[in-house]
Amino acid sequence: MDFTFQKTLTFLLFIGIGLLLKLKFNSKEEITGIKKIILNLALPATIAIALLGVKIDTGLLLLPIFALGLNLILFFAFPYLIPFTGLEKDSPQYRTARLLIPSLAPGLSCFPFILEFLGEDYLAKAAMADLGNKVFVLIILYMVAMSWHYKLQSQKIQKNSSKLKSLLKSMLSEPVNIFIAVALILVALGISMESLPFIIKDSLQRLSVIMTPLVLLFIGLAVKIKRKQLSKLISLLFLRAGLVTAICGILVAAGGISGTNDILLFLAFGLSACSFWPFAHISVVENQEEEVIKKQRTFDSNFAVSLLALSFPLSTILILGVLSSGSLFSSASPVFVLCLILVAVGLAPVIVKKVIHLRKKSEKKKMEWIRYRTALPK
Repeated sequence: MDFTFQKTLTFLLFIGIGLLLKLKFNSKEEITGIKKIILNLALPATIAIALLGVKIDTGLLLLPIFALGLNLILFFAFPYLIPFTGLEKDSPQYRTARLLIPSLAPGLSCFPFILEFLGEDYLAKAAMADLGNKVFVLIILYMVAMSWHYKLQSQKIQKNSSKLKSLLKSMLSEPVNIFIAVALILVALGISMESLPFIIKDSLQRLSVIMTPLVLLFIGLAVKIKRKQLSKLISLLFLRAGLVTAICGILVAAGGISGTNDILLFLAFGLSACSFWPFAHISVVENQEEEVIKKQRTFDSNFAVSLLALSFPLSTILILGVLSSGSLFSSASPVFVLCLILVAVGLAPVIVKKVIHLRKKSEKKKMEWIRYRTALPK
């Protein structure tokens, strides 16, 4: 059996174990605790190890710009695609989707698999790219969320400098960002992983080892989908994945990129799950709209939770499928083929729903015609 296929099965097994462990986890706080261990300990240690083993060059400094560009393209392009999913324009769900769709959470859904399949060098590149994504999800999306809130509720735009300062403080105090900054400083000073004292090096390595299993278990534990919203959510996420692969395909074709691992890195990073940070911004807005009826609120937090819950397992499956494909994605052509498949799957629920609606409408008219004919005098 192929080694990468066995590794994929192992990952899926851990996700399955996470699903079974749902029976033992009785509260959201317990699952949140696992997420905090990942984001505050295991992930920072893993990224620090990766960065300390890589020489920083000008090419790496372009990666945050690439990630920020991807975020912006998704943000401005998706309003043209959301109507195909059946979401009503300018509804709370519509605005919620617009805020969540362009965000990326590579730390939980992408980094562990890049490390396992592509190695530490590519994990370091992904970590650098994530800096641009974090600027987008932490600062830009917060400003967008508050702008929509003030505009919708017809309130005067007040100065939010204190809130922005607290948000920037949160960003700078986040363990992942601290570890990245410290690692980059050490690399600039010529200090590598081997140069560190044993106690620091050994602690980082031991923390790094637990990341992948914890992430997989977390994905299994976090899955929770409502049936009524399933078709809309599937359409949103598959169209998002299709747009990401189209952007990656254009980048590969225009840039003349031929390295399979580089293409896999772009795809895996872009296919990351939606970030939790926009949901945090949504929560801030909802706290200010407690007295507003749900239909008139800026966002729909329940829809956001459902979108996040489906986003993680779906992204995991797509990323595992891409990374375990071997040399399949060695040029732009297979990337565009994948794009067409993802878009087709994204549109399928909408088409099926439309066909069912038309059939029911036709049957209703038929029954009305039959009742009309039988009511006529003989």
